[in-house]
Amino acid sequence: MIKFLFGVLVGILLCFLFLYFGGSKTVRKVGENLVDTGKKMEVMEETIRKEKENLWMGDKKKPSKEEKETPKRAQ
Repeated sequence: MIKFLFGVLVGILLCFLFLYFGGSKTVRKVGENLVDTGKKMEVMEETIRKEKENLWMGDKKKPSKEEKETPKRAQ
């Protein structure tokens, strides 16, 4: 019972603090910042994906000199 009442009091306190610090305006601003961050992360992910594909395609298109030459075995 004590834990329940403590939880209710903490919930009421958090509600008042939420309203004191701006309420929905604060949540909206944080949400907008998260959307901007998400867009930036999508651009970075796409760049990384393209670079990775270019790296793998570059290796397949142009084999190095070491791959062209077959190692000779000493007998």
